[in-house]
Amino acid sequence: MTVRIVGIGGSLREDSQSERALRIALSAAEREGADTTVVSGKDLVLPFYDPAVPERSDAACRLVEALRTADGVVLVSPGYHGTVSGLVKNALDYVEDLRADERVYLDGRAVGCVATASGWQASVTTLTALRQIVHALRGWPTPLGAAVNSAEVVFDADGGCSDAQVVESLRTIGLQVLDFARTRH
Repeated sequence: MTVRIVGIGGSLREDSQSERALRIALSAAEREGADTTVVSGKDLVLPFYDPAVPERSDAACRLVEALRTADGVVLVSPGYHGTVSGLVKNALDYVEDLRADERVYLDGRAVGCVATASGWQASVTTLTALRQIVHALRGWPTPLGAAVNSAEVVFDADGGCSDAQVVESLRTIGLQVLDFARTRH
């Protein structure tokens, strides 16, 4: 059975540093047979989540359905003022639509967490916030998370990175999500 992993992250800038980090993590899982879906950039432009509004935009429906069928998730957020970006947080708020599912929220799913920011303080506090959100949504943060200081590390348009250890960490996160999802299948 094919494992499905959804990657959520990035910013409004197409091919942002955080989106490039997301793609590296997902590529490791893809190489090992996972089916991956990326929700990034313009896909993250969603109406503010409101549980009282029953109608969802097409983009929000696609996000919720992708998460509903996901065996694992990778989250990458840029650090804005020391925490998760509004785009990523709003996307995660839509997980509330899974509250009545048999697999409520992210229950039983591994979630890899990565934060990118221009500095160590913002990248570390953003990573901590992501992991706390995952716990609140009943997900299992992978043992390895990554705080990437984009003032020191640069991702290129070809999927490369200026720091081999960062690439290894991102790939490890993707593989940890895949391995956990396989044990739960």
